[in-house]
Amino acid sequence: MERLDSQISALTTMKVAVFGTKKYDIDSLDAACRATTGIELSYFDPLLDKTTAVLTEGHQAVCIFVNDVCDATVLERLHQHGVKYIALRCAGFNNVDLAAAAKFDIKVARVPSYSPEAVAEFAVGMLLTVVRKYHKSFCRVREGNFLLDGLLGFNLAGKTVGIIGTGKIGLITGRILAKGFCCNVVGYDPYPTPQAGEYGIKYVDTLEELLKQSDIISLHCPLTEQTRHMINDDTLALTKPGVVLINTSRGGLIDTHSLIRALKSGHLGAVGLDVYEREAAYFFADSSAKIIHDDVFARLLTFYNVFMSGHQAYFTQEALSNIADTTVKNLKDLEATGTCENLVLNK
Repeated sequence: MERLDSQISALTTMKVAVFGTKKYDIDSLDAACRATTGIELSYFDPLLDKTTAVLTEGHQAVCIFVNDVCDATVLERLHQHGVKYIALRCAGFNNVDLAAAAKFDIKVARVPSYSPEAVAEFAVGMLLTVVRKYHKSFCRVREGNFLLDGLLGFNLAGKTVGIIGTGKIGLITGRILAKGFCCNVVGYDPYPTPQAGEYGIKYVDTLEELLKQSDIISLHCPLTEQTRHMINDDTLALTKPGVVLINTSRGGLIDTHSLIRALKSGHLGAVGLDVYEREAAYFFADSSAKIIHDDVFARLLTFYNVFMSGHQAYFTQEALSNIADTTVKNLKDLEATGTCENLVLNK
């Protein structure tokens, strides 16, 4: 009887290959799985790509994050191994070839909203860091240097902040800055949110208007073919001298070569980045004892007025818990019904 129960359980258990896992991923996903049955997780350290796709053999689903590669080649291999579902542990899905997924009848689900407050609060914290130079002060004081030279900042009150992308994260960022810091917050989004005014955001008609008006620009939009390198030589030329740029969304929104040129010319006052367009080779790993072979990235890190973190804006207890719970629910719903509320459709 026990053997029969075991066989039945094996037939109804979805095996999921989880890629790019860290201890915090394992802890949060295991906690989410304790409240349910029918899911067996296999954890793998490396990212998913054409080489590691072989690890998915015997699994019905894969679970990936922002830097895993899920192009047509990988998807074909997943299909050959019997994978039916892809569960993203994030909101963005720019790393998945949706047309190829549809071709191979692989369904893709995401976590559209895990903790917009986490990213919004981090964006504001990053803004304060580059404007008031907390990071420089911290290093100085630890070395016994209490001089204020070079630490001069400016008030946020009264400044114009441009929010590009007014989804949940953009709205909350705008609310914090408008209602908490008395900033004049303007927004641009091809798909305006009717409630934006309640968050203290006033829309402008064009991206050009926002770029020209803003003392500070914060990016909060997805990475698509339309938004890739939206910050480039031409758009940076429209901004005010000394403008501050913050990006906690996707690295590909910024043409890094253009960013470096604007930094070298002195046009940009300060830059805060939690993402980089070729971050996959370095982020979420310890590269402190390695050479950075990406010369563009290495050059970016040399600027005194650039503050960079390693894609941690989302990284809170609440966000990890929400990501894990939603991911497990997506997988359960897909297995039970063939669909879920967070399904990503190829448009």
